[in-house]
Amino acid sequence: MTRILVDLLFYTGTKGGMESYVRRIYSEMRAFIPGAEFVGLASTELTALGAPWFPGELINSGVSGENRMSWAWGELTAVGRAAERIGADVVHCPANLGPRRSTVPVVVTTHDMLPFRHPEYVPGPYAPVLRVLMKTVARRAARIVTISAASAADIARYVPTAANRIDVVPLAGSGGRPAAHLPGAHSNVLLALGNRLPHKNFDGLLRAIALIPTAERPHLVVTGSHSDDPLTTLVDELGLADSVTLKGWVDDAELEALYSSAAAALVPSFFEGFGLPVLDAMCRDLPVLCSDIAPLREVAGDAALYFDPRSPQSMADAITRALGNRALLASLRVAGRERAAQFSWTRTAELTAQSLLRAVR
Repeated sequence: MTRILVDLLFYTGTKGGMESYVRRIYSEMRAFIPGAEFVGLASTELTALGAPWFPGELINSGVSGENRMSWAWGELTAVGRAAERIGADVVHCPANLGPRRSTVPVVVTTHDMLPFRHPEYVPGPYAPVLRVLMKTVARRAARIVTISAASAADIARYVPTAANRIDVVPLAGSGGRPAAHLPGAHSNVLLALGNRLPHKNFDGLLRAIALIPTAERPHLVVTGSHSDDPLTTLVDELGLADSVTLKGWVDDAELEALYSSAAAALVPSFFEGFGLPVLDAMCRDLPVLCSDIAPLREVAGDAALYFDPRSPQSMADAITRALGNRALLASLRVAGRERAAQFSWTRTAELTAQSLLRAVR
């Protein structure tokens, strides 16, 4: 029997894409490692929340995933000790970080190399710390799972010794509705989702909206802030109070309602490891307008309308073009639906399981 320790110290219920990733793959993982025993080393927050999606028991680590220093220290020390204590055959660390040393093989999922590529986008003094922690686990991991060819190239660039231990495992979208349903077919609402980290480029998106003449201006809805929204000040400065709604963090029901009311989804990021919002929108027949960057090209292919994220005018032009051409939006819906169908969480779980078993062998 294979015993797998899953490092869930990061999981707090507020981490967005990484949490969606681990929920989706572990709800299907048992099918690909029959008879395995899964043990989750949980943060205090996850222990309180519970994890009905996890295929095994949870151990309360006593580590808070919301406290960054506590989380980092737990990654360095608690994960390796827990693996030895339970007699694990392999450890999966699904959120970039992992133990500084382990007698048990470690598989780390490195979603992106943001602290290396763009340290200016990492808030506070954390970029140098994250670089050390990520490089440490990448150098010692038995396998490195990453979510795009673009991220794999970045890992090989910054940790050359890891190049022959990388497994590219794409993600997939979630949700969806019958193809006959056309969300927001006559809407003037645009939807953008994500946290307020600088690389998400919501400031640039607001400036793009401000460039569109008032008579033609769409209504933008932005979700994803957990507290007082830092975008509020810029909305006021640009005079966009009637054109922008800042929704903060929304539950699943409200999110689905927003998808249904929108004409298109916007992904204006400067940098991504993969681009889940692209596929999530495409799964719901929602046309996508997104940044012309390598990871989003890799995900969306020819099924999106691209713009230069560093040019608010380029964004504004793409928005105006899309909303002024309903035939274009309809073609993007069809292309997006076909593109999203090429990605599967079942396949993501299967390929991740193969990496875990490769590490054991």
